[in-house]
Amino acid sequence: MIVRFTVPGEPKGKARPRIYNQGGKSHAMTPDGTLNYESLVKWVFANTQEAKKLQGEIEAKIVAMYPIPKAMTKKNRQLIDEGKLHPTKKPDLDNVAKIILDSLNKIAFDDDSQVTRLIVEKHFSDSPRVEVTLTERFEKK
Repeated sequence: MIVRFTVPGEPKGKARPRIYNQGGKSHAMTPDGTLNYESLVKWVFANTQEAKKLQGEIEAKIVAMYPIPKAMTKKNRQLIDEGKLHPTKKPDLDNVAKIILDSLNKIAFDDDSQVTRLIVEKHFSDSPRVEVTLTERFEKK
């Protein structure tokens, strides 16, 4: 089984929890931006026509499409069009993958530990988004 969906907007990365000390006790809180983006990923997945919980080993392909900077030279724009120039800005790919996979826990699969192959890429696009493809590699017996 294969499930594909697209999260609209600029790619976001998983932010580190913030630690607060109150009355001698520490509390960790996930930043609102991370919570909001995780909610968006869950909503998009749930509203995908082919949304089903995958079983067994899973391959995840995550393609982060970053906006093209306005101050881009014609030469660099041509390199982008040829697929020879990619974003080197934040968020880091590992944080993009983390926020997507953590968001899908319990709804697209039981746990992201089922992901045994992960392909993550950065590209430029006039339409910023994150494209996600989840594929069952071997069905759980």
